[in-house]
Order: sequence, then structure tokens, then C-alpha cells
Amino acid sequence: MKDQLRKSGIELIGEVPWGTHFCQFYQTKENLIDILIPYFQAGLENNEFCMWVTSQPLTTEEAEEALKNAVPYADSYLKKGQIEIISYKDWYLKEDAFDSNRILNGWAKKLNHALKNGYDGLRLSGNTFWLEKEDWNEFSQYEEEINDVFGKSNVLAICTYSLDKCNADDVIDVVNNHQFALTELEGEWALM
Repeated sequence: MKDQLRKSGIELIGEVPWGTHFCQFYQTKENLIDILIPYFQAGLENNEFCMWVTSQPLTTEEAEEALKNAVPYADSYLKKGQIEIISYKDWYLKEDAFDSNRILNGWAKKLNHALKNGYDGLRLSGNTFWLEKEDWNEFSQYEEEINDVFGKSNVLAICTYSLDKCNADDVIDVVNNHQFALTELEGEWALM
């Protein structure tokens, strides 16, 4: 299954195999929408269960509105539950604490749910704007574990990081824990 290519929805990237785990550095809400809307549209149109975990600067309501404005039949995808758009508080900080084991188990449950319901796999995105410096090391270890878990599964994942909250060391950590990174340079998206 790993060799089966999936449409990323992102022109610069093209098709990727299951297990792809990459990141996006962003500066604005529009940067998030530019990448995540076509990413999720491709998943919805290609029989994937999608999960979008939002954080500032894009609320769940704004993400849903952006999806509805850009994706044909978005209302029907939302109504049938093919995409869930939830806040970081309800995913990463459930029970008021970041617990990597709980979150990894949650992704596994979402993947099992997707496969049991006839979807080809799970397409997800999580925004890390909520992440505080004191949680950085634990979150970095979690990102390493994701590679082991997702690399063997029908999962595509994009993690989004605000450049305003990352210093140079943080950027290096993030890039090391992902297969590749997207960032906007002089108005154009580029791969790192």
C-alpha cells in the first residue's frame, strides 16, 4: 500500500505515497488556506477521511467557511462526516494537557474508523500555534514517533507551524522531523 500514490492537492508537491508526513511554515491565515484547502479537497475527492485540527490564526468556523467557499459539495462532505474540523483544544489539549500517547492512539482510532467506513485512508492536518516553548521537546519527540506510526499506514499528514513562533533551532527541529517542508519565499511556495 505504501507505494500507492495519492494526489496531494498541492501543485508544487504533486502525488505522494501513503505515509507522507510533511510540514508547512506559514505567516498568515491566507498562507494556511492556500495550502490546506486544496490539500483537503484532494482527499475528499479521492475517498479519504479528513481531519483538520485548527489553531490561531484560523478558527474552526473560518476553516469550515473557507472549505465551503472553495470546494464543490463541501456541505455534503461535512454532512456525511467525511471531514472533521476541530479545535486544538479538543484534540491536542484534551483534559488540559498534551499527552503524545493519547494523541497517537487517537490518530490510530481515526484511521481505523476511516478504513472501517470504506475510506482509503486518513488525511490530516494539525496546527501547532498553541504550542508553548516548555512543551517543545515533548512535541518534537511526538513528531518523531509520528514518522514511525504514519510511515506504515494509509495516512497523509501536514503539520503547520507559524514562523512567528519558531526560532532558527525550532525550524531545524521541525524540518528534521518531517520528510519535507513548504514555505513561502518572495510570494511563491517552495520546498525545503
